[in-house]
Amino acid sequence: MLLDSFVAMGTKRPKYEVADVFRKYGKAYRRQYSLTPEQSKAMWAIVECRTAALGGYVEQCDTCGKLRMCYCSCKSRDCPKCGAWEKAKWLARLERKLLPIPYFHVVFTTDHRINGLARVDPWRIYNLLFRTAAKVLKAYGQQYLGGEIGFTIVLHTWGQTMNEHIHVHCIVTGGAWQKTKDGPRWQSSKKTFLFPVKKLSRDFRDEFCEGLKQLYRRKGSALAGEGLFGLEGVDVEKLVTQMRSKRWEVFIKPAPDDPKKLCDYLGKYTQKIAISNYRIVDISDGKVSFTYYDNREGGTKKVMTLDALEFIRRFLQHVLPAGFHRIRHYGLHHSSKRGALEQIREQLGLAPELPESPKLELHEWLESILGQDPRVCPFCGEGRMFVRTEFGPISPLKGKVLSFLGIPARGEVMG
Repeated sequence: MLLDSFVAMGTKRPKYEVADVFRKYGKAYRRQYSLTPEQSKAMWAIVECRTAALGGYVEQCDTCGKLRMCYCSCKSRDCPKCGAWEKAKWLARLERKLLPIPYFHVVFTTDHRINGLARVDPWRIYNLLFRTAAKVLKAYGQQYLGGEIGFTIVLHTWGQTMNEHIHVHCIVTGGAWQKTKDGPRWQSSKKTFLFPVKKLSRDFRDEFCEGLKQLYRRKGSALAGEGLFGLEGVDVEKLVTQMRSKRWEVFIKPAPDDPKKLCDYLGKYTQKIAISNYRIVDISDGKVSFTYYDNREGGTKKVMTLDALEFIRRFLQHVLPAGFHRIRHYGLHHSSKRGALEQIREQLGLAPELPESPKLELHEWLESILGQDPRVCPFCGEGRMFVRTEFGPISPLKGKVLSFLGIPARGEVMG
């Protein structure tokens, strides 16, 4: 090739990607299944991410003069390749609200019988889950701590094998802002106990089931003959009775001494989707194999092989409706509570003003992740790369010409 010794690619993709599955089997999937507009958009973004189809920029070394071509990312929240930078910025914004107090990790999990409803009407079911978790947490804050707590809720809809596992993760303050005769004051919880978990589980289950019945009453009459949310043969009263017959899984655990570690754990779900590319180990013969951890066997690492169309179906079922917020802040974590947070900080012996969110620089952040300056020239190892020019989407014809010159611009090798 003419230019392959003079031009380097900015990134190299892993051996297998979700995008590869979509490229090979996406058309077959569309023939067999219908897609929502959000799912169709997600598939397109993942396939085109960091390829010539989205354009990019050319960097040049200030010492040896050689070039490096980089393609733009799709920035989709459903893309396995995107989101790390957005996660870092989200964590920086959340961490500025943290106080020198105990925090707790609370998980609310729904009964699996709700999965079918969530497939048909995810917006209402997921909103009901947020409302229910927030309502019981606020009530328990008042009942057991005597005031207003702060918490952030993150929606998580998948398990290790991409099957539906609808639940929310919460980071909750170990204490509450009380209103007393002498003025507001901060009341800390015990370091190892927040709320009685069995009672919380029952109240969460019953509140969710009651909310589900109310949704049916408001919408069910318009769906006469169709069943709940358009599903045939769904008896809401029977469904609620079945769900109330079981104990729902609610988990409460003290956060590490450094609550930033819990924030980082929650950050895994803020900008990511059901599976990462590195977990895919093979794509061949109409099947996809990937690794997972079997929690029923102590977290043993295993490999699962699925039909490619089933792999796509499982992946796409976790694409959220357009405009749906996966992360929500309540109580003292809400933006309207800045004044209360400042008073709490003062009572805890801190400067009352909330610290400013750190201004993250992309190159510095990448260096902290990679362990080296990403601007160092990949050719000579001495110079630094600077952006020489930007370019828009490259057409298939131009891509063929660039590929002939030794520049892999058609998308097959970029990640």
